[in-house]
Amino acid sequence: MARKMLIDGELRTEDSAGVEGQYDFDLFVVGAGSGGVRASRTSAGFGAKVAICELPFHPISSEANGGVGGTCVIRGCVPKKILVYGASFRGELEDAKSYGWEYGEKLEFNWKKLLHNKTQEITRLNGVYKKLLSGSGVTMIEGEGKITGAHEVEVSCPDGSKQRYTAKHILIATGSRAQRVNIPGQELAITSDEALSVEDLPKHAVILGGGYIAVEFASIWRGMGATVDLFYRKELPLRGFDDEMRAVVAKNLEGRGIRLHPNTNLSELSKTENGIKVITDHGDEIIADAVLFATGRTPNTKRLNLEAVGVEVDKIGAVKVDEYSRTTVPSIWAIGDVTNRMNLTPVALMEGTYFSKTVFGGQPTKPDYNYIPCAVFCIPPLSVVGLSEQEAVKQCKGDVLIFTSTFNPMKNTISGRQEKSIMKLLVDAETDKVIGASMCGPDAPEIMQGIAIALKCGATKAQFDSTVGIHPSAAEEFVTMRTLTRRVTAAGKPKTNL
Repeated sequence: MARKMLIDGELRTEDSAGVEGQYDFDLFVVGAGSGGVRASRTSAGFGAKVAICELPFHPISSEANGGVGGTCVIRGCVPKKILVYGASFRGELEDAKSYGWEYGEKLEFNWKKLLHNKTQEITRLNGVYKKLLSGSGVTMIEGEGKITGAHEVEVSCPDGSKQRYTAKHILIATGSRAQRVNIPGQELAITSDEALSVEDLPKHAVILGGGYIAVEFASIWRGMGATVDLFYRKELPLRGFDDEMRAVVAKNLEGRGIRLHPNTNLSELSKTENGIKVITDHGDEIIADAVLFATGRTPNTKRLNLEAVGVEVDKIGAVKVDEYSRTTVPSIWAIGDVTNRMNLTPVALMEGTYFSKTVFGGQPTKPDYNYIPCAVFCIPPLSVVGLSEQEAVKQCKGDVLIFTSTFNPMKNTISGRQEKSIMKLLVDAETDKVIGASMCGPDAPEIMQGIAIALKCGATKAQFDSTVGIHPSAAEEFVTMRTLTRRVTAAGKPKTNL
């Protein structure tokens, strides 16, 4: 069987029988997270002989534990979203009284029950992913993979044995792991891995970090009744997002009872009889029974032996790749968080699919990182696609038109909850193209997925305006924002619409 493959940068025809005779596999994937599983299955679908290795399953990752499904399924997006659902019921139950629902004065939350059900679900999904691989004809190998040559992987198995396998191509898809802050007492803190599986729900939690993991866990623990103090180094949380939306998120977090500490870092942790003593860089002290470090993630490359085989990494350990996800060694490729390009599960899925098309499908395809939507599952959530206002002002040659809508969600008019939703569209004045959209409010991620399709298709503001809305819904605001809020000139000076 002849198959077109990308060889030395050129699309050539290669006899797969020759590959099978020379190597154990056409493709060996190190890491069975979302990207690795997708790449394995799609490559097998193109006729490649594929193997994949992964550490034994455990909810909390370590050098000895992992699991098929990876961070997203086992200790990331999925269990996090389950906890967000659990935490959201607090506000729903509070609002329900205004809608005629009556219940006793005492409401009890059973953390251990939710924890048990969450663990059952991720265990089920771990099994589902294994079945998907076996159903695709992919050989699964349990153990830690280490690259020992341009075409060779050594797997350290749970029983202590080591096995070596050869492959025409090797794909690194080992993801990333949570990192800790180097301060005295750091061992007393936990990361998001442990936070998803803590035995006892904290009554008072301190969270260090201003990214999406930090604000999501602040919402989760506050929603479950804990006192939460959130510390971050900047003036607002969620650095890199639209400044206007960041301010809205901060206000909503405070409105839900989360205590914010901007421009503040932690300098020391120590154990006391009453809990963990937290000392800030301003000299303030707080006693908490849990401290969460949500201060970023590090690519999982330290134990892969990359330097020895000539695979280059950057200063944080991320694998350097070209536009097709190829490393500095032609037969070795990398996708997902381990490359630190755009660290989102759907992006890893895209990269895995395009890798397979490029290498085994005869369709060299570069990942497209334009108009990728994302969400922060704080309560209420934030979701965005395209450029932020700050990015648009920098990148657009001409003026940027900004349309916003701030309103009280219909549900809140009865419940009395004081929490505004905000929507925003950014338009290139020269082309009328919508180049950015964002929303903070209930159902924002569900709404933004549809908006992302429009932006990917190059929709103009006129096309938004000509679209009939669904009434009554929050989503219809995106097609009824016809009054210009402000215009930012190419020089970056805003003009009001007065």
